[in-house]
Amino acid sequence: MPKTNETAGVLAASTPGLESVAIRDGFVWDAQNAYLFDIDGTLLRSRDRTHFNAFASSVLDVTGLKISLTGVVLHGGTDTAILREAFALAGIPDAAWEPHLPEILEAMRQTVEAGRGNLDMWTMPGVEETLRHLAGRGALLGLATGNLEKIGWTKVEEVGLRQWFSFGGFSDRFEVRSEMIADAAMQARDLLGTGRSAAASICVVGDTPRDIEAARANHLAVIAVATGNYSFEELAELEPDVCASSLTALLNETATVAAATAGNGAVHS
Repeated sequence: MPKTNETAGVLAASTPGLESVAIRDGFVWDAQNAYLFDIDGTLLRSRDRTHFNAFASSVLDVTGLKISLTGVVLHGGTDTAILREAFALAGIPDAAWEPHLPEILEAMRQTVEAGRGNLDMWTMPGVEETLRHLAGRGALLGLATGNLEKIGWTKVEEVGLRQWFSFGGFSDRFEVRSEMIADAAMQARDLLGTGRSAAASICVVGDTPRDIEAARANHLAVIAVATGNYSFEELAELEPDVCASSLTALLNETATVAAATAGNGAVHS
């Protein structure tokens, strides 16, 4: 299926070296009331291992137990779920660590804060432009991430994106990603003044199949961007409302369609 810029309703396949965008027919991606952004792989990526190393070091400091993240599926996971999987792979029973979970999480928060100067991150293509575009259209912007809250806010602060976000969903209280998304969506509805009704249109933005699954579990629209560890093709197979090789590609597609529409209008005026 070749890439095309003719209309925002056409699915566009990935071509190596070219921008790729697929938008569900009839879905206006930048006209939603609120957006819930994942952090790692969506807004930014890290060169350092500060957060990664905090799992094992915090567990060791608090419990004396040794775990490894080798073999754990990290992408799209929540920090609390990652811990559970690491303990399971190490053969450590739940009873040996669950009572210490609050202390482990606090140790992780403190470890990342202490290593804040070692954080080495960069933003994904088109992130700030997209946030500015959506905010300019009056959208409410929040986070929906598997990070613990303090760690998540630290990351977005360090790359200069904190000012765009007024709320967020985090994994401190939610091991299951869909439950974290549900909490973030409820916060969005409260801020929008729609309460528990589904009147507000809320869209998840993420880079993994788990983001898509969590959005679908909550009956929310979802934009998938291939800026993490999953390809455009892998994400497109799951049929998100939007799939793009990057947010830059999505913005460029939108600008192209707008220009084409304006041109057609001028011809027929």
